[in-house]
Amino acid sequence: MFKPVQASRTTITELMIPSYANFGGKIHGGIILSLMDKIAYACSAKHAGGYCVTVSVDRVDFLEPIEVGELVSLLASVNYVGNSSMVIGIRVEAENVKQGTVRHTNTSYFTMVAKDDQGNPTQVPGLLLESREDVRRYLEAIKRIQLRNRFQTELDDEKSQLNVESELHLLEGKRCRIKTGVFE
Repeated sequence: MFKPVQASRTTITELMIPSYANFGGKIHGGIILSLMDKIAYACSAKHAGGYCVTVSVDRVDFLEPIEVGELVSLLASVNYVGNSSMVIGIRVEAENVKQGTVRHTNTSYFTMVAKDDQGNPTQVPGLLLESREDVRRYLEAIKRIQLRNRFQTELDDEKSQLNVESELHLLEGKRCRIKTGVFE
């Protein structure tokens, strides 16, 4: 069974209220992350036809601050499916209704896994790619997965081979100081 991307596209819009603001008067990043997690769940659950959980978030960049009083819209779509996993692409936009402006503030990719009633991963429908944009997003997701796997392998190799004493030169010019006696 294959479901088209359009079948699970999801949009959520929410007014940014004062209780969402940090001490600087901007919307807390945690509020935006929570909204992103909600829409990732809604989108993935629609595609899977059941319960899904977040297993990873691939990079969250806060491109622009969001102000109290703005409408924040989150747009999500399934960009890629594995066996039980799905990559959900999320775009966040802030709209200033007084000025009539819309700004792109965040993009992120959530990996979600479908679960059965016993909590085990369960297969999701394949993805029917109906446009060039759908194909591009699917291919980009494959590339992102490949890069993430390569990075994790290289990082694991570096960590396993790390010799602290021989790498101390990397701290030169950095904003740190080693407390006297650490290496005695």
